Amino acid sequence: MPDFVYLDHAATTPVRPEVLEVMQPFFGPRFGNPSSMHRWGREARTALDEARERVGRALGAASDEVVFTSCGTEADNMALLGVWRARSASGRRAVVTTPIEHKAVLAAAHQIGREGGEERLVAMQSSGLVDDESFDALISDDVAVCSVMWVNNEIGVLQDVSSLAKRANARGVVFHTDAVQAFGKVEVDARITPFDVLSISGHKIGAPKGIGALYIRRGTAIEPLMFGGTQDRGRRPGTENVAMAVGLARAAELAVIERVHEWAALEIRRDRLEAALLSCIPDAVIHGRGSPRAPHIMNISVPGVDSESMLMALDLRGIACSAGSACQSGSITASHVLHAIGVSPDLASSAIRMSLGSMTTDACIERGVEVFPTLVAKARRLTPA
Repeated sequence: MPDFVYLDHAATTPVRPEVLEVMQPFFGPRFGNPSSMHRWGREARTALDEARERVGRALGAASDEVVFTSCGTEADNMALLGVWRARSASGRRAVVTTPIEHKAVLAAAHQIGREGGEERLVAMQSSGLVDDESFDALISDDVAVCSVMWVNNEIGVLQDVSSLAKRANARGVVFHTDAVQAFGKVEVDARITPFDVLSISGHKIGAPKGIGALYIRRGTAIEPLMFGGTQDRGRRPGTENVAMAVGLARAAELAVIERVHEWAALEIRRDRLEAALLSCIPDAVIHGRGSPRAPHIMNISVPGVDSESMLMALDLRGIACSAGSACQSGSITASHVLHAIGVSPDLASSAIRMSLGSMTTDACIERGVEVFPTLVAKARRLTPA
């Protein structure tokens, strides 16, 4: 049985050896600037163009529909702010999103509000799914852009993005989805699902931190967030990170190739983990259970057990988990996701996210099932009635 168990793949994943291998030359002999005209520059430009084309194929898109970004957060910001700024002059000054989005989307929506736009939040069901009546009521002719996360990063609930995108498109609303947790788990294909803009992040699929991509369907108006260069047709100026782009392309290809097998393997292990923990802790709650979910995220609350104390205890026993999103500078704060779906503050304060991935073996699951209930029992003995 392993001494150390990593159950935080939704926060980040290890860089795949295949990805590191294709990136390595661009830290050494193939160091050129892709904007330069000489042989080193042309070599870098060729690699960058090939990477863009390969990411496009992985998304069912053309290469000119792919913009490389520094991360998923930048991609989300560019999607909302860029589209809203491009369309607001025409009278479409509202943005619609959900209260369970990643903070990158919610903060971008707040910025739109500060710039004179209107923020609208869709009501959520306790299941973690979007309330259809609320969504349809808010998607009106004055909305510039709508953003709904495909797979929630805290509870793993899977939204019906295809249906939501079609309904938004019917009202002339640009539809964006944060697919950071979805890509590599569900089929993400621009030829099949009518999203207009989509964000992915490299470090969730075995590429390094510091690279992401934004898909922008042809014909979608979008303003840049930065200025000063003509790279990427002016949509994202600045010298491109060739090594990272090459790495993302390889990781994206592997994610698509392995997607179906990955889903099946992770689902079996997640279900085994959930069933075993619920058997040992009957009053535990699995958030989003019963709703469509991606297979790699499980969020469990144990009444009366503080998540911060549990995380420290788990870490001391060699098990890495989290209390939710990893984008809070290491702090543990009340989950806005659980609050939005009606989870009580006491139950939300005990939430632990376990996320599975390439490092999760059957032995890891066994170790988690052995340690977690033991620590819960200990915590309850130490907690005053």
